[in-house]
Amino acid sequence: MTSAPVRDRVSRLLGGRGWAVWPTLMSIAASGTAAATTLGIAWGIGAAAFGRFTLVLTIALIVTVGMLLNLHYVMYQELPRAEPQDRPALVTTALFTTLALGGGLVAAGLLASPALTPLLGIDVRTLCFALALALSMTANQLTESFLRGLKKFAFVAALKLAVAAVYLAAAACCLLVAGVRDAEVYLLALIVTNVVFALVAVAGFEVVPRSWSASLARSLLRHGAYMSAVAGFTSVLFGADMIFLNHWAPGSDVGVYSVYNGFPKRLLGVVFTEGIGLVLLPVLATADKVAALRRIGRLAPAIALATAAFSFAASALFFLVLRAEYPYEPGLMALSAVGIGLHTVFNLYLFALSMDGVRGAKVLIACLAAGSPAALACQAAFISWQGLTGGLVAFALTNLILVAVVAAVAARVYRARTSEVER
Repeated sequence: MTSAPVRDRVSRLLGGRGWAVWPTLMSIAASGTAAATTLGIAWGIGAAAFGRFTLVLTIALIVTVGMLLNLHYVMYQELPRAEPQDRPALVTTALFTTLALGGGLVAAGLLASPALTPLLGIDVRTLCFALALALSMTANQLTESFLRGLKKFAFVAALKLAVAAVYLAAAACCLLVAGVRDAEVYLLALIVTNVVFALVAVAGFEVVPRSWSASLARSLLRHGAYMSAVAGFTSVLFGADMIFLNHWAPGSDVGVYSVYNGFPKRLLGVVFTEGIGLVLLPVLATADKVAALRRIGRLAPAIALATAAFSFAASALFFLVLRAEYPYEPGLMALSAVGIGLHTVFNLYLFALSMDGVRGAKVLIACLAAGSPAALACQAAFISWQGLTGGLVAFALTNLILVAVVAAVAARVYRARTSEVER
C-alpha cells in the first residue's frame, strides 16, 4: 500500500537520478577500498619506503596530464552528445591519439633522463616506474571516461570495485603473508591493476581502427586544450611540494607528509568525485554562474571550517592503525586540516568555473598563472626551512593564495559580464 508513494517521494528527492544510487555507492566503495589499500601499504612498508611510493605516484600524476591532455574530460561531454554511429570514431581516435602521446612522452622522458633525474632528485629506476605508472593511469582514466560517456555506469562502477578489491587482496597477501616491504612491488601491483582495468573496459566500447581521423584528433585536442592547461597548473601546484620535500627532507618525512596531507586529500576526492560531484557537476553546468560564484563566496568560510573539522577528526583515525614511524601530532594535523579546508573552497571555485566552458577555463588559467609563482615560492621557502611542518604550512598558503586570486578575478570578470548583458 505505501511502497509506491515512498518510491515516488524518493524519486522526486533524487530529481530523476535514482539510477545513479547504486553506481555511486559502488564507486565510493571502490575509491574507499583503494584508499584503505594505500593506508595499509603505508602501515606495512614504513615511512621511508612509503615516501618513495608517494614520490613516484606524484610524478606520475604530473606526467599523466601531458599524456592524457584532458581527452577524458572531452569524452564525458562528446560521447553522450554524439550519434550512435559516430561514437566508435570518437573512441578510436581518442584512444589511439592518447596512446601515441603517452608512448612519445615515455620515450622523451627516458631520453631526457640524464637531465631529469638530477632536477627531480631521483634515480633512473624511479623515473621509469613513474613513467610506467603514468601510462597505466592514463589508460585507466581514458577507458573509464569511454564507459561513463556511453552511460555504462553500473559496468564501470562494478569494474572499479572488482579491481580495487584485487589490489587490496594482492597488497594484503604481500604484506601479511610474504612480508614484502619494497615499495616497487606495490607500485608494480598498482600498474598491473590499472592495465587490467583498461583491458577489461574494452569490452564495454567499440574500437574501429580504420575510423581514426586526424581532423577529429585535432578537434578533440583543441576541445581539451584549455582544461589541460588548468590540469597542468594544478598538478604542478599540488605535486611540487612532494618533490621539494624529497629534495630537502629525509625520505621518512616524505612518507609522513603523505599521511598528513595525502590521505585527507584522497578522502576529499572520494567525497567530491564519486559522491557530491555526480550531482554537483551537472547542476553547476546549467546553473547561473554569477549566482553560483556568489553563493560559494558567501559559504566559503563555513565550508572551509566544516571541512577542516571533518578532516581533523577523520585523519586522527588513520594514525590509530599506523606504526610508530608515523607520529600523531595534533599541531601538524591542525595545519593539515586548515589546508584541506582551504583546498575544498578552491575545488568548489574550480568546479564552478570548469562548468562554464571556455570562458571559465580562461579565467582559471589566468588565475593559476597569476598565483603560481607566489605559491611555488612559498612551498620552496617553507619546505627548505622547516621540512615536514613547512610543507603543511605551504600547502595551506598555496590554497589561500589561489582562493584569494580566483575569488577576486572571478568576481570582477563575471560582474563585468553581467553589467554588459544588463546594458
